[in-house]
Amino acid sequence: MSDYSSIPPLNATAVLKRYGLRADKALGQNFLQDNSALEKIANAAEILSEDCVLEIGPGLGSLTRYLAVSAKQVTAVELDPDLLPPLKAILQPYQNVRVVHGDILELKISELISQPDYIVAANIPYNITSAIIRHLLEGDIKPRRVVLTIQREVAERICAKPGDLSLLALSVQVYGKPSIAAKIPAGAFHPVPNVDSAILRIDIYKEPLIPTDFLKTFFKLIKAGFSQKRKTLRNSLSAGLSKSPQETESMLTSAGIDFMRRAETLSIEEWKELCLKQ
Repeated sequence: MSDYSSIPPLNATAVLKRYGLRADKALGQNFLQDNSALEKIANAAEILSEDCVLEIGPGLGSLTRYLAVSAKQVTAVELDPDLLPPLKAILQPYQNVRVVHGDILELKISELISQPDYIVAANIPYNITSAIIRHLLEGDIKPRRVVLTIQREVAERICAKPGDLSLLALSVQVYGKPSIAAKIPAGAFHPVPNVDSAILRIDIYKEPLIPTDFLKTFFKLIKAGFSQKRKTLRNSLSAGLSKSPQETESMLTSAGIDFMRRAETLSIEEWKELCLKQ
C-alpha cells in the first residue's frame, strides 16, 4: 500500500470560493474531499508503479493526487473548463499527471491511454454511470481494472446475482467481475448528495464471457428480454425481436430455457446458449 501521508487535505468549499466557482448541478458535480474515502478508492485500484491510470472527472484533483503517488502516469479528463485553473494549480507538484479537457464519452480511449491493461479510477456523475461503464468496456483498448465511486444503489444493482439481474448488471458482468470495495457516506462530499455512494471495483476478464462474434446478438437479446420486464421471456423476446410467440418458445426450448421464466432470472451462461441458437 502506498504512503499518502504527504498529501495535504483539500477543502473543496474554500478552493471553489477562491476561484469564484460553485458546484454545477447540471454536470452532477459532488467533490469528494474525505481523506479516508480517497485512500479507499486508491487502494481498491491496486496501482503498481508501472501502471497508467485514466481518471474521469478529476474535479479539483482530490483523488488525482492519491493516484499520482502510485502510478507511472495519470491522465485526468475534465469536462468543465471552469475547473481547469484550480485543477492545474492543485496538481502542479505532480509531474506524472496530464490534464485533458474534454468529454470522455466523445473521446477514443486509445487517444488518451497508449498502454493496454491500464486502470480506471474515478468519482463519476451518477446520471451517466451506465454510459461511462459501457464506453470503457467497449473501448478500443481494455482496462484491466475499473474502480468507480457511484451511487450505492446502482453499485449493488451491478453486483446482483441471477434472479435479480438487470440490463446494466449483465452489460457489466459480461466483461468483468464486479464487487463493492467500500461504502462512502454522503457527508464525504461537497455539496452533500441525497444518496450514499459505494466504490465499485470491476476486474476485467481477458475475454468477455460471451464470444466477441456473439456480443452484438447478446446485447440485442438482453435489451429485448428486459424491454417488458414484468412479462415472461416468451412475451418480452417476441415483442423485442419481432418474432411470433411460437418462434420464441421454440428458440428458448432449444436452449434448454423455460419460456415462462423472466429475463432477470437468466445467468450469462443461459444468455450465451440463447445467442448460439440465433
